[in-house]
Amino acid sequence: MAIVGFNFSKLTIERSEAVKGKISISNNVSIKEIEEANLALGEAKQKGLKFTFEFTSIYEPKFASINIHGSVLYLADSGKVTAMLAEWGKNKKIDKDVMTEVLNTVLTKCNVEALILSRDFNLPPPIPLPKVETQKKS
Repeated sequence: MAIVGFNFSKLTIERSEAVKGKISISNNVSIKEIEEANLALGEAKQKGLKFTFEFTSIYEPKFASINIHGSVLYLADSGKVTAMLAEWGKNKKIDKDVMTEVLNTVLTKCNVEALILSRDFNLPPPIPLPKVETQKKS
């Protein structure tokens, strides 16, 4: 059981006029849909899951937004695929370990992409970047 694919399907960035003062940025990721995916790996065909996601970075006060849509392909055995689809259909929930792996993959890829988009549109980075601080000698 592992992630075997990742794709972006839509990247949207909007920016209004420059804003003065403090800007706050909130990031969010959500799973919109989970469906069965038939994966062909070499000559073998296996069942898997396709997780459709949406990642957003909102710059407040209504200054800019980054919206990323895509999908993650997750390979699992047939019984687990069936069980997870049934659970998603009933409660919109999925196995905690699988969801953690999927969301961490989405966050890793989307944070990098959002960082690149923010640079290209002259926006503050949506994630905190490391900074060097100097200390004065006493």
